[in-house]
Amino acid sequence: MQIQLNSDNRIVASPALLARVQADLEQELKHVASAITRVEVHLNDVNGPRGGEDDKRCLLEARIKGSQPVAVESRAPTIEQAITAAAGQLHRAIKTTLGKSGGAEKRHASIRHSPPEEPET
Repeated sequence: MQIQLNSDNRIVASPALLARVQADLEQELKHVASAITRVEVHLNDVNGPRGGEDDKRCLLEARIKGSQPVAVESRAPTIEQAITAAAGQLHRAIKTTLGKSGGAEKRHASIRHSPPEEPET
């Protein structure tokens, strides 16, 4: 799973921040990581120097094999809180998408789709 970090000019995309993002995403997405090719991370300081309660924004967009991309957004007082909340949302959204794309149907066989039984002779 490739992780691409993008930030605005008010958030410094330091190696420490990239390591934090990678650790959060790998921990949260470990059960669905095989279905993900890339995660794009967009970090923004929404209000700039004015600040505010939910001033930091994290947008995550996951590219999933054989499916449309999934995007989630979280806002929080700190960038770390926004990243953690968005990672949890992304995990739930990917599980939902994978379930809708046929993963659940493939695991549960249906009687209606079974081949007819041979009559006993």
